[in-house]
Amino acid sequence: MREPIQFQCTECQRINYTSMKDKKKHPERIELKKYCRFCRKHILHRELKK
Repeated sequence: MREPIQFQCTECQRINYTSMKDKKKHPERIELKKYCRFCRKHILHRELKK
């Protein structure tokens, strides 16, 4: 079953992106380098813990 997840910027701590993930197959937290419109650059975004 896929569940919604949110990604948070590591610099400004804002939640910028959402996605879906199967938590049974991939229990580890995802880290992606995405564009932050508030910082105006590409920064590492981490999955938020629920």
